[in-house]
Amino acid sequence: MTERTQVGIVGAGPAGLLLSHMLHLAGVESVVFERGNREHVGTRLRAGGLEHGAVALLERVGLGARMRKLALSVAATDFRFDGCGHRVDFRAITGHPFTIYPQYEIVSDLLEARAAAGGEVRFDTPVRRIDGLESARPVIHYEAGGSVRRLECDFIAGCDGYHGVCRQAIPASVQRVFEENYPFGWLGILAEVAPPSLEVAYACHERGFAMQSFRAPTISRMYLQCPPDDRADNWSDERIWSELALRLDVPDRPPVARGPIVQKSVTAMKSFVVEPLSYGTLFLAGDAAHIVPPTGAKGLNSAMADIALLAPAFAAFYRTGRREGLDGYSAACLRRTWQVQRFAAEMCTLLHRFPGASDYAWRLQREKLAYMTGTATGMRTYAESFVGLPFEP
Repeated sequence: MTERTQVGIVGAGPAGLLLSHMLHLAGVESVVFERGNREHVGTRLRAGGLEHGAVALLERVGLGARMRKLALSVAATDFRFDGCGHRVDFRAITGHPFTIYPQYEIVSDLLEARAAAGGEVRFDTPVRRIDGLESARPVIHYEAGGSVRRLECDFIAGCDGYHGVCRQAIPASVQRVFEENYPFGWLGILAEVAPPSLEVAYACHERGFAMQSFRAPTISRMYLQCPPDDRADNWSDERIWSELALRLDVPDRPPVARGPIVQKSVTAMKSFVVEPLSYGTLFLAGDAAHIVPPTGAKGLNSAMADIALLAPAFAAFYRTGRREGLDGYSAACLRRTWQVQRFAAEMCTLLHRFPGASDYAWRLQREKLAYMTGTATGMRTYAESFVGLPFEP
């Protein structure tokens, strides 16, 4: 027997869950498929920062209560290079702060909202393939109970990430991929220690990039540039703290605070965009459509910006039968996506020490940082990009 719904959503990350929630508010049915279990989805430690557009969106769709209670507001970024700190007060420049509210908290809020509404989120349910994208009845083939079953829908939303089946269902002759792999990775550290300051610090050091951030008043999140094929078990706690202090500590700022390290992992750095973001009845969002290096804190925000366009486009179609929002979705998203890519790639190349780079390139890099942090034009350019582009065109 073939099941049926209006919008089939593949992937229960922030993009897929937010889309399902917003469709429910608009009276549109959806089913979400997720290959992982609920615990895995609800505890994945990913992004932690929200642009002002993302905060406004969560408030608008009724998901602001816990965020208002738990979130932390950041007013400035502290860039550390050439032995001292250079503070850029982006809230003073733009009127907007940056909000620290971890992805797992957003996912928790969304899962609670979907459960309260009786929404269908099917965990431990891998999607094997999708087809019929050029027809009015696309089909999601998913695995459940040891067999492959079918769900017919009007549309499919591919929110299943870079390695998911949805993007792969678009014919290669139709799809264009833009991709850049960087020659370094990040060693990410989560530590049970209060950060020395509730500001984010970026270090551009001759030994490589480092970052000091936080997830809560007593939880620090830090990163170290490392080789892309490095392994977390190559880094002892003492080596981590020594290297963080070497790269981040400057005389005019509080030193790195040490504490128990509870998690460490290595992440590769990648920039990626696929065009178009739609094909027939399939619409891509989030990491299935684009990836940015995390230096600019844009991945989660970009996924939410996609849904801020896609959900109303679906709602308008079911309310009026008009397709303008759906037909214009890809172009509208890509306009914002490429500006986000520009900023994230610039931050990545500006703050990291590239293997084999000349002394000239290294000196020029720091001069660019000096301009960005020491002139009104440079600071405004950074501030406006960091706090976020508008979520809607």
